[in-house]
Amino acid sequence: MNNLKTVALLSLMSALVWMLGWLLFGGSQGLYIGLGFALLLNVGAYFFSAKLALAMSRARPVTEQELPKVYGMVRRLAAVSNMPEPSIHLIESAQPNAFATGRNPKNAAVAVTTGILEIMKDDELEGVIAHELSHVRNRDILISSIAAMLAAALSIFARMALWFGGSRNRSPINLVIALAALILAPLAGMVIRMAISRAREYQADRSGAEMTGQPLSLARALDKIGTASGRIPMDVNPAVSQLFIADPLKAFGRRRPPGAGGLFSTHPPIEERIRRLENMYYRI
Repeated sequence: MNNLKTVALLSLMSALVWMLGWLLFGGSQGLYIGLGFALLLNVGAYFFSAKLALAMSRARPVTEQELPKVYGMVRRLAAVSNMPEPSIHLIESAQPNAFATGRNPKNAAVAVTTGILEIMKDDELEGVIAHELSHVRNRDILISSIAAMLAAALSIFARMALWFGGSRNRSPINLVIALAALILAPLAGMVIRMAISRAREYQADRSGAEMTGQPLSLARALDKIGTASGRIPMDVNPAVSQLFIADPLKAFGRRRPPGAGGLFSTHPPIEERIRRLENMYYRI
């Protein structure tokens, strides 16, 4: 269901890009221009995403001698999933958290905080690592890059519409359309992109629990992370916050707009994630 939802959301965003380009520029030329700009912007981000994410989160590579337990878990889970072992990195932060990045399994990295190593039992930590490896195996970085490219295309079209008025005709109606597009298109792109991010978190929870066979271990880990992340701040660049297993900026009081119903959240509610994992356990 999560994968179907992701496909549907990407299809919807693609349709919005196509429709907006066709409406505002009277043909395929504007569509190709906007997509070309968006593609150039995101190809670089895609290929260098791992290095950028690790740098912005201040993660450093660690050896097996430093973290033998984590290395052992990663090696075992990677073998179970028939995927290459990612590089392992450590973030000096008291907040329990973790993330994975990399455009494919051969170029992947997993980062954990010192805080998560301190409070997690072995089975809980293994559940977290399985969740992160699932992001890599499910190609979620690629999916996020495609969503980002389409969202950028919507924003570019909106700005082009404001300047050119659409279809070479700066009539009052077209100017109104351009203004509406400037406001609504980027908003729609952001809402869909956030929905995709939440769907991929749910899918990584499920895939990670299947990998270990212990959904309740991941549920307990999420409960600990959710409680601690709300009171222990983490100094991390907001641009990479959606990569983490839970929102690392929660302690700073980041709030979604009133009445948004979670539309602008990169992560699903911890309580709902735990409920789904518990239901998964009782169906096993």
